[in-house]
Amino acid sequence: MQLTNSEEQVMEHLWKLEKAFMKDLLEAFPEPKPATTTVATLLKRMIDKNFVAYNEFGNSRQYYPLVKKSDYFSKHVNGLIKNFFNDSASQFASFFTTSTNLSEKELEDLKKIIDVELQKKKK
Repeated sequence: MQLTNSEEQVMEHLWKLEKAFMKDLLEAFPEPKPATTTVATLLKRMIDKNFVAYNEFGNSRQYYPLVKKSDYFSKHVNGLIKNFFNDSASQFASFFTTSTNLSEKELEDLKKIIDVELQKKKK
């Protein structure tokens, strides 16, 4: 299950804050801030989707993410590779490296990351 763009914005703040009351979430948004009711509706949907849970403190709820940011985006990237690149990571890598206008340094950094992962696989 995926989040909408608006839900992802709320999740970004929750991932950064780790735990947050409504006022904390609203403060995290840039101006113009969304209405409290809007954020409450998004949180309700995210709870229903099992992305967020909360603890109650009197009349207040402290929200926290149930899904790690890395897990969420890993699933997204894997879905992207499967749906748009015939389940081929090398097709994705080719597209990514040729279509994103990476600098020589960024390409070198990617090469180092790949080299490290190759060494891990050989052990």
